[in-house]
Amino acid sequence: MKTILSHAGRMLYALMGWRFEPLPPYVGKKHVIIGFPHTTNMDTVRAFTGFRIVRRTGHIMIKKEAFVWPLSVLLRALGGIPVDRHAPGGAVQQMVDVFNAREEFLLAIVPEGTRRKIRTIRTGFWHIAKAADVSIVCWYLDNGRKTTRWLGEIVPGEDKMADLIRIRDLYEKAGYRFPLEDDSGGQRADAKTPGHDRQ
Repeated sequence: MKTILSHAGRMLYALMGWRFEPLPPYVGKKHVIIGFPHTTNMDTVRAFTGFRIVRRTGHIMIKKEAFVWPLSVLLRALGGIPVDRHAPGGAVQQMVDVFNAREEFLLAIVPEGTRRKIRTIRTGFWHIAKAADVSIVCWYLDNGRKTTRWLGEIVPGEDKMADLIRIRDLYEKAGYRFPLEDDSGGQRADAKTPGHDRQ
């Protein structure tokens, strides 16, 4: 079945005129995978199709209220993970529990959260990766080249903003810049901090 889905995914990408880069060697069994930019609903289609091409399963968080039969069957088949927004510890702890319970888990998150213009990105992905002790893999939807690209891997450190700057630097080198919460006035958002990252 994985082979069939892989071939089907390649055909769909070809029909869309897009190319999916092969997985880099640093992509293992457990990661938080973030994607920029979020401009269209087709981003989700490309993401799920891309995972099928490389015969892996990507997962996304979906509010638990959406998991009503028969829709729940489809959502789980696509990789949806039900999240109780009112549970103690919130979505972060729930995702950490899933990471700890599974041998393989790739959690895909769109930090922009919306297709509208934003003032700053959501940083829940960093807290999940940090608490679950997994790395953050940066995925880029290069609309100009019509190619999905892997930009690098970031291992969360002790300074969230420093890590966010490192991540932004990866995307900026690729041609995309997203806003951070300190961009309005602080120098911190432009600081250069060494850290552990692979490209």
